[in-house]
Amino acid sequence: MRIVVIGAGVVGVTAAWALRAAGAEVVVVEAREGPGLETSFANAGHLSRAAGPWAAPDVPGKLLRWIGREDAPLLLRPRWDPALWRWGLRFLANCTATAYEENARALGTLARLSVAETVRLREEFAIADEANREGVLTLYRKAGDLARAETMQARLARYGFAAELLDRPAMVEREPALASVAERYAGALFAGDSETADCRAFTVALAAEAERQGVSFRYRTRVAAVAIGGGRARGVELDGGEHLAADAVVLAAGPWSVHLAARTGLRLPIYPGRGYSVTVPISDRNGSPRHAVIDDDAKVYIARFGQRLRIAGTLEVAGFDASPSPARAAALLDRLRWLFPEGGEYAQAEHWSGLRPMTPDGRPLIGHTPVPGLWLDTGHGPLGWTLACGSARLLASLMGGSSPPVDPAPFALSRFRRAAAL
Repeated sequence: MRIVVIGAGVVGVTAAWALRAAGAEVVVVEAREGPGLETSFANAGHLSRAAGPWAAPDVPGKLLRWIGREDAPLLLRPRWDPALWRWGLRFLANCTATAYEENARALGTLARLSVAETVRLREEFAIADEANREGVLTLYRKAGDLARAETMQARLARYGFAAELLDRPAMVEREPALASVAERYAGALFAGDSETADCRAFTVALAAEAERQGVSFRYRTRVAAVAIGGGRARGVELDGGEHLAADAVVLAAGPWSVHLAARTGLRLPIYPGRGYSVTVPISDRNGSPRHAVIDDDAKVYIARFGQRLRIAGTLEVAGFDASPSPARAAALLDRLRWLFPEGGEYAQAEHWSGLRPMTPDGRPLIGHTPVPGLWLDTGHGPLGWTLACGSARLLASLMGGSSPPVDPAPFALSRFRRAAAL
């Protein structure tokens, strides 16, 4: 079976690896000059076994309070775009307690499979992705917010992962680098089983190993359209007119999967959300944290990669063409400097932003489409790094007809009614 995978981010590369391991002939087509240069390039690096969606019960109220704030954790820039309004209404419908629990349960199941597979591949191929297994501290501003921390603690415990609720003094004892801002927080949840690692480093290393195993990578090559013949996908048409034949095509092109799907008659329920990150060299600073840190209120994620410190997060919903906001980038750097005044060489900060493929319920799209031969592995939002390896295993099992490692129904396109109607 010959398969074309469109996209060489972490999702596309892991899909190619899993499909090749299952015996398929695989060609990866990527518009950029190498792997992991778009959304996978400088993300937060957190591998979360209890991942949750952005759509949560408290988000609608927060959205109202965040209106007009350029540095808001979730910034919606209203525009006349029917796709945005369709997506937005579905997003709000998922901001109920029932929907949140359902979505978080499905994501958690896939995340646990995925993190285990990520660790296995790292160890098997000695991938140097600067993994930090010191654990993750999630900080909470208000005493009332600790109730949600207890819910997360219970969820982790159900799946065999220990997490410890810490009051303010215990939080600082665990991570002394937080001492200067400790009075601003009520406490924290420490998950010792959580870890961080450099997504791009992993992607580049796995792409190299996949190539050694026979996967063909075509970089600087743009797909113009999925080729349809006889009512099914027959490969892809490349810019310049070349036809690349295949028995099946996998869309793993992040938010750009939407455009390619539309040309086949499919309307994917994905909208781009811009995320930001800032990375600074530590340069032997002793005020840099040892653990990874999440600020629950600000929705930012901090990770240490060797001698680099990175903050990432926030979500800006503004379509495909919006340029990065300098104000949001500056606010992220300010937040990192505020949290860890002696954390790094802030004058040497490197800024990055990229588009994430967001589904309204936070769950990726994995599996077949109404177009025979056209498959999906996209829509991972901010969880691409966490979910990539598990998604790849699920996709490979579905395409190969073997028993799936997790229930595929929560990730099927069919959960969105009228998704195929343009």
